[in-house]
Amino acid sequence: MSERTVVDDPAAGRFEIRVDGAVAGYTEYRAEGSALAITHTVVESAYEGQGIGSALAKGALDALRERGTQVLPYCPFIRGWIAKHPDYLDLVPEGERARFDLPG
Repeated sequence: MSERTVVDDPAAGRFEIRVDGAVAGYTEYRAEGSALAITHTVVESAYEGQGIGSALAKGALDALRERGTQVLPYCPFIRGWIAKHPDYLDLVPEGERARFDLPG
């Protein structure tokens, strides 16, 4: 099994998922007030269909939870992942959930 690692690259404004050291995908972010706006997620074509996107979403959101950072999921992939994993809903500020079609 390949080793998967999710790392934050603040200089690039993204979380990366690396498989055996190679960047397999990333999710871009920017600060928006006291929250982090997640804007775009990419999985490299060679890694599609291997659960890389889900592993990236979980790793990035776990890291943000650990920091106490709230999330604004502009990226449709991340928004959909949160909708399927309601235990991550608390990362989205309650007053912002309707804007992202997430349960309040």
